[in-house]
Amino acid sequence: MRLLQLLALLASTLSVGLMAGLFTGFSYAVMPGLRILDDRGWIAGMQHINKVILNGWFMTAFLGSVLFTAAALALNWCSGDRAASPWILLALALALVMFIGTVAVNVPMNDRLEAAGDPASITDPAALRASIESRWIAWNTVRGVASLLSFLALAWALVVHGRNPLASTENGATAPVAPFPVAPLNSRYCRSGPSRRSPRTGEGGSRPGRRATARTGSRRSRRRSRPGAARRPGCGGPG
Repeated sequence: MRLLQLLALLASTLSVGLMAGLFTGFSYAVMPGLRILDDRGWIAGMQHINKVILNGWFMTAFLGSVLFTAAALALNWCSGDRAASPWILLALALALVMFIGTVAVNVPMNDRLEAAGDPASITDPAALRASIESRWIAWNTVRGVASLLSFLALAWALVVHGRNPLASTENGATAPVAPFPVAPLNSRYCRSGPSRRSPRTGEGGSRPGRRATARTGSRRSRRRSRPGAARRPGCGGPG
């Protein structure tokens, strides 16, 4: 689930970022460049741009800016870890402003330019340009700013998402971390007093022989056979 959230966030950020770059590029580069043309040249330039821009790259980024952002919001909301949800919701609202403004305002004006036909045969190209240019530029600025702010909101949502590295369970609770395992207490060593190391190496004391080991075993046998022998506290069960 967390991987799907990350992929959806990355796809939406990339799509919205591409649209922000395109529309702001129109504002500070393309439209100022076309402004120096005469009326027929301006209409011809806009008609050509509107034809070549309808390609797979543009449509994927344009539609993905809304669809991927909506998917990212749904996945983040259903996961239970909703820290980034407000930022994704803000990004989706801004992406919808860009999308609706393009479909409802800029595209109809592009259709008017296309319906005018060959610029050389237009009787009044100045009137056509005057009715479209200023309004087209204004709405392009609106959608450019909206897509840029949407991109910034998604970028911050990625930061917030990365600050929560622990995956969540289905009901939204964080999975508990297992405690460090503790070895069970061995009752044999508990009854035998201070622990001795291997009798073969002799570490921790003098090296006992087989006879010393036999005396220790017989002493333990007499202690177990004695009725009512008390066990040391903390030792569990008979050995």
